Amino acid sequence: MATLYLIRHGQASFGQHNYDQLSPLGWKQGRILGRWLADRVRPGLVVGGGLRRHRETVEAIATGYGQALPDMQVLAGLDEFDHLEVVERLRPAWADRAVMARDLASFPKPARAFQQTFEQAMARWLGGDHDHEYRETWPAFRARVLAALDTLIERADGADVLVSTSGGPIAVIAQHLLALSDAKTLEVNNVIANTSVSRVLYSGPRRTLAVFNNYSHLEAEDPALVTYR
Repeated sequence: MATLYLIRHGQASFGQHNYDQLSPLGWKQGRILGRWLADRVRPGLVVGGGLRRHRETVEAIATGYGQALPDMQVLAGLDEFDHLEVVERLRPAWADRAVMARDLASFPKPARAFQQTFEQAMARWLGGDHDHEYRETWPAFRARVLAALDTLIERADGADVLVSTSGGPIAVIAQHLLALSDAKTLEVNNVIANTSVSRVLYSGPRRTLAVFNNYSHLEAEDPALVTYR
């Protein structure tokens, strides 16, 4: 059986003007993963979503890998959902980033306060009662990701593949392969670490989740390198 290595992107630039780029730590995480992969994987294909953080993660991996990787093919179906829209439908005032920053700064732990709000916003999105408010509903997102998975396996043609994507698509694939509920999928999404590796074995129509959310490459270097946003 061949393997899809589903890689969540390195830490993005949370709180910055452009979230969709790796932070300095995100670049470091990618390089560490590249070194770890160099002793274990010879991919026949590299595929990523169309976001900048997906591309930069592959660039960081390539630097650590130390030898040529196949050029990354873009598969937009592997893009993350619009997390900003999801949050703003729950907290419309947060469309103004200054307001969001001000509100979060009032909490002793702003990052934790954002996470709590994000989980509430995700539950609202998954619930289905407000589908008319979102450009992409939860069912539409799931369908997009699973269609991309089919396309990916067709392109791979039996090769091992590095896949640079985001937590949402990885959670949806895990949900599909393990028959998880939406509520459990939300819990799964919340614990997917930056540059973690999940392995899907495939052969013809058979697809099996063999490893989920492995970030031992970071822990071996320094547990402080493990991040989730």
